[in-house]
Amino acid sequence: MPVTQSYASGPATQGLLGQTIGDCLAATVARVPDHDAVVDVPTGRRWTYAELARDVERAALGLLALGVGKGERVGIWAPNLPEWTITQYATARIGAILVNINPAYRTHELAYVLHQAGVRTLVSAERLKTSDYRAMIDEVRADCPDLREVIFIGTEDWAALLRDGAPPAALADREAALAFDDPINIQYTSGTTGFPKGATLSHHNILNNGYFVAELQGWTEADRVCLPVPFYHCFGMVMGNLGAVTHGTCTVIRGRRSIRRPRCAPCRRSGAPRCTGCPPCSSPSWAIRTSPRSTCPACAPG
Repeated sequence: MPVTQSYASGPATQGLLGQTIGDCLAATVARVPDHDAVVDVPTGRRWTYAELARDVERAALGLLALGVGKGERVGIWAPNLPEWTITQYATARIGAILVNINPAYRTHELAYVLHQAGVRTLVSAERLKTSDYRAMIDEVRADCPDLREVIFIGTEDWAALLRDGAPPAALADREAALAFDDPINIQYTSGTTGFPKGATLSHHNILNNGYFVAELQGWTEADRVCLPVPFYHCFGMVMGNLGAVTHGTCTVIRGRRSIRRPRCAPCRRSGAPRCTGCPPCSSPSWAIRTSPRSTCPACAPG
């Protein structure tokens, strides 16, 4: 018996977005091309929405030139970087499934996720704190038969990805074959009760999740949102990045590590009026914003 898709929906005052992530990004670029999209405080780099779309397209064309197909897995192993965001949107535009990899993983955890998800292309930082990602990848690569390419951010690998792309027509053809119900992301559980478990999510899942969280908080095109939470987690990449792109909001990357102590200076320098955080990592910020001495605009409630 053939399997068909079905939807169950109740009464609502606001409908769900019926877009792919790439379509949503294109609509926001058309609406606010010159608004800031990403500000990276550690390096001082920034992108408008038009500039972000340009680099996303270059990365998407580069992945197509490598032969990455619709539904194939592209892993991302890095702390919060602008290149993380670019890879997120580039994979969405070509219909590849982005596999989020925890930057804190040790070699056995990395090997498990690469093998279990069937990652064929890995975009990676070179290192983080005491972790030498190059050496760790070399250690596990023989046990990951699906892994074909590793692209290290900030090296000639990344430059070549943006430079040596497929013809633009190839991207147009690929996007024409995508639907918002297509799987686009695999996020892994913490693994506290065994091995991490991968949850497969669609454009429809995560785009609407990000949209309605940002809608509830009243994000607008005039806002800047500081994201200290890690991008590999649903908070960072969905409620943060996708919440922002659905509303034309600017995201501010304040650093490479999850917040351990109050750090409001990056938020002040970037002019971010909002700062995200989950209870374990936002409690230091809460201590600041409830202090009578607090002057941080990003730590306002919301």
